[in-house]
Amino acid sequence: MRSRYAAYAVGDSDYVFRTWHPRTRPDDLSPDPARTWTGLTILGTGDDWVEFAASYDVGGVPGEQRERSRFERRAGRWVYVDGEFE
Repeated sequence: MRSRYAAYAVGDSDYVFRTWHPRTRPDDLSPDPARTWTGLTILGTGDDWVEFAASYDVGGVPGEQRERSRFERRAGRWVYVDGEFE
């Protein structure tokens, strides 16, 4: 989860693409150029999930995204499957 957050923070769409399950990955992963990611807090973890709060700023207005993400192991690597947003 931390590596995916870092990829979003620096705009590394290729990494986000490679770590997203092909069954659930959207066609367009272009980052929002107005959004600046400012922090990540891991709230909980399980065998195949991570719950987090990611803070961001859009045009000087702070916000937060909370999600419980589900992951699956594929070819020895964990990939993002989907998430439930709060």
